[in-house]
Amino acid sequence: MDRRRFMQTVATLAATGAGAASASVASNAGGKYSPVEASFAVLAAAQAAGVTSAEGLVRAYLNRIERYDHAGPAYRSVLAISPDVLDAARALDAERRAGRVRGPLHGLPLLIKDNIATADRMATTAGSLALARAFHRQDAVLVARLRAAGALVLGKANLSEWANGRSTHSCSGWSGVGGQTRNAYDRQRNPSGSSAGSAVATAASFCAAAIGSETDGSVLAPSSLNGVVGLKPTAGLVSGAGIVPLSPRQDTAGPIGRCVADVAALATVIADKPLGYGKQGADLEAFRLQGVRIGALPPSRGAHPEAARVYGAARAALLAEGAVLIDLELPQALGETDEAENTAMQYEFKAAIDSYLAALDPAFGAARSLKQLIEFNRAHAREELAVFGQEVFEMAAARGPLTDQLYLDALQTLERNADREGLAALFAQQGVEVLIAPGSGPADLIDAVWGDRPGDGGWPAIASAAAIAGYPSLTVPAGMIRGLPIGLVLVAPRGRDGLLLQVGRAFERASGARVAPVVSA
Repeated sequence: MDRRRFMQTVATLAATGAGAASASVASNAGGKYSPVEASFAVLAAAQAAGVTSAEGLVRAYLNRIERYDHAGPAYRSVLAISPDVLDAARALDAERRAGRVRGPLHGLPLLIKDNIATADRMATTAGSLALARAFHRQDAVLVARLRAAGALVLGKANLSEWANGRSTHSCSGWSGVGGQTRNAYDRQRNPSGSSAGSAVATAASFCAAAIGSETDGSVLAPSSLNGVVGLKPTAGLVSGAGIVPLSPRQDTAGPIGRCVADVAALATVIADKPLGYGKQGADLEAFRLQGVRIGALPPSRGAHPEAARVYGAARAALLAEGAVLIDLELPQALGETDEAENTAMQYEFKAAIDSYLAALDPAFGAARSLKQLIEFNRAHAREELAVFGQEVFEMAAARGPLTDQLYLDALQTLERNADREGLAALFAQQGVEVLIAPGSGPADLIDAVWGDRPGDGGWPAIASAAAIAGYPSLTVPAGMIRGLPIGLVLVAPRGRDGLLLQVGRAFERASGARVAPVVSA
């Protein structure tokens, strides 16, 4: 593709909303390609035209990371850079010159949340100094699929240590290894977690996109508060092999990108099964909302007063596209899951982390069990316990086996409240196909004394229920509140991840709500 055709392609992509190309094209006039705000489609077109290369993209992102993440404003979203990424990029460029392009991800540099194993010279730490030398000989299944599809592992993203599973007063985005990640729109504000680094780095164009993970809110919440798109897939759709566990029943990796099309491309690669698109086929751009029945839930009690304005605009955009909005009341059962979820997760974490740590190479892991992990943190309290404690670890360590009646009762409560009397009951009303609610936001200030704000903070109950019951959920930028982003949260029935992405893309196209952060020294 020559330069003229590349510019025509970029113009088409920008017009259809498939990617924000203007910044990249404008900055390229000086001879250096900038990937800022560029979608996968734009980055692929640039490589095909010879305007840049996989190596050129890696160098561009590394320059931004060095200038803005490690120095300057120091967002601290990137925990480690792969020492092998330039060699891998050159190999992919050689493949392209030989006429082999693996697909839409070919040569695209991604960040991987640092609780997901990579078989390279980067440790998989979960943010903890106890795993600072925990190297792996095998990629997580999803990472292997990304590499096979031509994606580059640029590095590891910072996270809330142990996926926010260590303390009831954790400060989201802080880890002993990576320090405090800062919100992409305001460095003084909380990035949310636990996939804080993945969301911030994506928003700030430190990577083409990123992979996060969620147990309850850990993809959606940081994506919402950092103005990007995040998908929590149906439970079990993406293999959990190679991911540091918190609750294997709820844990799932999920993609984070600057537009729905990029997230859909990543989801297609990492999923074990087809994504379950709607009746109109799998084409995101061809999909139309005409006649789609959407159940609309009211804002949470803790929502910001201006969230109603943003939500009203989002509803209007959906209605203008022909969607049928059905106002629903929140089932009481959805507000009665916290205690059972905490109990179940403590049992599950104890069993899962003991197995995970025991399987690590003894030469690399400083702790072989949850008990030893607690002891490690006490021995390194200055580094590990200076910001918040480990009371959740200690509660989990006191739990018994997964055969305990208390655990089994908690599971029954979750199935009843989150699923049968919660989401399933909502989807049974008036032919509802997708649920929506405003996400949390704007972001709170970082508070290393109290940690994250207690209470729901405006987080929609349908999002937590989706995490508990295994339904897919998505957040798409919906608007701004005093310069800070807030997302629209969407939930679909299990196995309908594709439909969720189609509705999300239609909303994205109609609303044009995303505002990029200003990243400067």
